Amino acid sequence: MKSNDNSIQTGLTTEEVIERQKKYGLNKLDEKKATPLIILFLSQFVDILLGLLIVAAIAAYAIGDIIDAGVILLAVLLNVIMGFIQEYRSQKAMESLKDLIVKTAVVKRNNEIHEINSEELTVGDIVILEEGGKVPADLILIEANDLSFDESSMTGESEAILKNIDDEVYMDSNILSGNGMGIVKNIGMKTKIGEIAQIVQEDDEETPLKTKVGNLGKTLSIIAILVCIAVFILELFKGVPLVETFMTAVSLAVAAIPEGLPAVLTLTLALGMSQMAKSDAIVRKLLSVETLGSCTIICSDKTGTLTENRMTVVDSYFTNEEKTLKIGKLCNNAIIANEEVIGNQTDGAILKYCKDVEIELERIDEIPLDSNRKMMTTTHSLNDKDNLVLTKGAPEIILGKCKYIDNNGNIEIINDKFKEIISKKIDEMSDKALRVIGFAYKIEDDAPLEEGLTFTGLLGLMDPPKKDAKKAVDACKKAGIQVKMITGDYKKTACAIAKELGILTDGMVITGEELESMTLEEYHNIANDIQVYARVKPAQKMMIVEALKDSGNIVAMTGDGVNDAPALKKASIGVAMGDGTDVAKESADMVVQNNDFTTIVKAIKEGRKIYDNIKRFVKFQVSTNVGAILTIVGSSLLSLPLPFNPVQLLWLNIVMDGPPAQTLGVEGAERDLMERPPETGDILTRKTLTEILISGIVMAIGTIAVFAYEFSINATEQKAMTVAFTLFVMYQLFNAYNRKADSDASSKYLYLAIILSFVLQVLIIYIPQLQLIFRTTSLNLMEWVMIIIVAFTIVVADKLMTRVIK
Repeated sequence: MKSNDNSIQTGLTTEEVIERQKKYGLNKLDEKKATPLIILFLSQFVDILLGLLIVAAIAAYAIGDIIDAGVILLAVLLNVIMGFIQEYRSQKAMESLKDLIVKTAVVKRNNEIHEINSEELTVGDIVILEEGGKVPADLILIEANDLSFDESSMTGESEAILKNIDDEVYMDSNILSGNGMGIVKNIGMKTKIGEIAQIVQEDDEETPLKTKVGNLGKTLSIIAILVCIAVFILELFKGVPLVETFMTAVSLAVAAIPEGLPAVLTLTLALGMSQMAKSDAIVRKLLSVETLGSCTIICSDKTGTLTENRMTVVDSYFTNEEKTLKIGKLCNNAIIANEEVIGNQTDGAILKYCKDVEIELERIDEIPLDSNRKMMTTTHSLNDKDNLVLTKGAPEIILGKCKYIDNNGNIEIINDKFKEIISKKIDEMSDKALRVIGFAYKIEDDAPLEEGLTFTGLLGLMDPPKKDAKKAVDACKKAGIQVKMITGDYKKTACAIAKELGILTDGMVITGEELESMTLEEYHNIANDIQVYARVKPAQKMMIVEALKDSGNIVAMTGDGVNDAPALKKASIGVAMGDGTDVAKESADMVVQNNDFTTIVKAIKEGRKIYDNIKRFVKFQVSTNVGAILTIVGSSLLSLPLPFNPVQLLWLNIVMDGPPAQTLGVEGAERDLMERPPETGDILTRKTLTEILISGIVMAIGTIAVFAYEFSINATEQKAMTVAFTLFVMYQLFNAYNRKADSDASSKYLYLAIILSFVLQVLIIYIPQLQLIFRTTSLNLMEWVMIIIVAFTIVVADKLMTRVIK
C-alpha cells in the first residue's frame, strides 16, 4: 500500500478511488456459494453404510417384514437429519463474520469529509476515527489523540489497548476513547477477518467417531455380503428351493448388517448432549461429543478459563496505607455497579480494595495512562489555593519520579536505602507474577506535574486461579490427558499460574516471539514437550493445533475471539467460551457457557462414557451377528437343516436392535473412566475382535449342538428349531448382561429391557397365532432348563475372557 504525501493530507481523489476499486475490489467478504438446502439434505444419503441399510430395508420389505423395514428407515432418516443440521449450522459461521463488517465509514476524499458505505472503502483511503465508532478496515494510524481500542473480538482480551501513530488497527475493533485518523492498509478478504473467513469456510474434517463407524460399517457389510453369497451357494447345492434360499440369504444379510448402530449412536450422542447442557456445555455438533472422549491434549486459555478473569489485590507494601488507599480511590476511572467492574479491570480491582475509604475531592484535570508514560495522573482541588496531584502506575517509573517518601505522615527525602527496600519489594511481588502498581502524590508546585512526587506504597494484583481448576487439571493428568496453557499474558505470570495449577511441571515454556523465530521442523520436534505458551498471538494457535495433530493427538482448543476461529475449526474439538464472539461460537464444536475449565473436563468424562457405551453396543451386536452367521454357516456345512427360518432371523434382528441394545447406549460411567488413557484407536481393536469372535463361536457351537441333539432324540424339525431359536435369544439376553457397565449408577433400564425381551419371546412360543407366524411350538420345563444352562455358558466365557485376554 502506497500513498503520496498529498493524499495523506487531502485523501484520495475520485479518480484514484475508481482506479483502486478496480484493482483491489470492494471492502466485503467473499462468500463461498451456499449449497441449496435440498442438495445439502440429499447429500447426506451418499454414505456406504446408509446405502446398505436402505438396501436392507428394501429387502426386509420385499419379504414382508414391514416393522423391520420401518425401523431401518427410521434409523437412516435420523442420521440424515442430524447430518443435515450440522452442515447447515456450519454455514452460520460465515454469516456471523459478515455481520462484523461496519456498514458505514467516515473518510477524507478530495480534501473533504464524507460518510460512505464501508464497502466502497479502498486501499489508501483516509478514515476518520472517533470514540464510540468501529474500525471499518485494517488501518495504519497516521494521527492518534489518546486513541484506545477494544480488540477483544479479535484477541479475546478485554483490556483497552492504547495505540499510537504507525500502529495497526483491525476491522471490527471498537474505538473506546480519543480520536484520530488511519490510512487503509487492507480491505475485504485481505483483512485479518477476511483471512479468518477463508479458513472458516473450509470443509470440516471427519471426526474420529465418524471415521471409526464408517470403517466398522464397511467391514461388517463386506463380511455380511460374502457370508450371504456363501450361504446362498451352499443351500442351493443342497437342493433347497431357490426362493427359500434367497429369502434365507436376504434375512441373514439384514441380521448381519448393524442397522441399529446409527439409531443407537444418535440416541446415545443426543442423550450425552442433553447431559452436557445441564453442566453448561452446549455441544453444537453431535459427533463431537465422542471426540471429547478421545481427547489427548487440551490447549486452554488462561484468562477466564483457568483463572477468574477478575484482577484482585493479593499483596501490598505501604509506607502510608491511608494515603495509598485514598490515591487508589481518587486516581481511578473504574465504576463498580452490582459488584461488576465497568472500565479497566486493574482500576476496578484497586477500587474494590479501596472502597471503604471515605474521601471525595473534585477532579479538575487528568493525564490518562498511555503506553509510553505507563502512569495515570489526576489533579484535585484540595482547598481555595492548593491542588492535590495523585499518580499511580508502573512501580519502577513511579519510584524514579519520587523525591520524597511519606513514612506514615513524616515526609522524608527518599534516599538510596529507601529505594533499595522498595525495589526489593517490587522484585518479590514480580517474582510471584503479580502486577505491581506504585502510588505517589504531591501538592501542585512549579515543577512538572509528574516530577518531585512523594511515594506512599505498592499494591500487587493478580487474576487468581479458579477454585476447582487445579482439581480439574489433576483429573486430566490421571486420565492421560495433557493440559497446555496458551495465553497472551507475560511469561512470568503464565509460569506462576501454570505451576500453581500443576500444568507446568518438567516441560518447556515458550513465548510467541520464540515461536515466530522457529522453523516448522524445529517447532514440531518440541511441540509435545511445551506445557506453557506465553505472549502468544491468537493467529499462532493454528500452528500449535496443526503441530499437535500431526503428532497423532486429538486436540481440544479453547478460544473466544474472532481471531481464534481458525484454530477452533482446525482443532479436533473447538471449545468456545460463553462470553466469546459469535464467530468463535459458530466455528466451535462446543460452547462452554460458564467459561470454566472444569466444565470441559466434565464434558470429556461424558464423552468417554458415550464412547464406552457405543463400544458396549457394538460388542453386543457384532458378537450376536457373528454368532448368527456362524450358526447358519456351520449348520449348512454339517448338512443340518438351517436352525432358523427367515422370519425368526428377522425377529432375532429386532431383539438385537431392540430394548437391550438401546439401553446399553445409556449405561452409567465405568468406575475407572477417568483413570485410564484416552482411546484413539478403532472401535474394533484386536482385543475386542477376539472377544467378539469367541462369543460368536460359543453361541454358534451351543446352538448347533442343541439343535443336533434335538434331532437325535427324534424331535420334530419345528420343535428343534424352536429350541435353537429360543436358545439363541437367551444367548443374546445373557450377552447383553455381560456388556453392562461396572458403574455406581443403576443398570435398571438394561434389566427391564432384558425382562421385556424375554416376555416377548415367551409370547412367541406359547400364543397360537404367533406360533403360526414364527413356526414355533411350546417348550416343556426340561427344555427350558437345558436352554438356560447352555445359554449361561456365554457369561462363563465372558468372565474367562476378561481374565485371559489383556
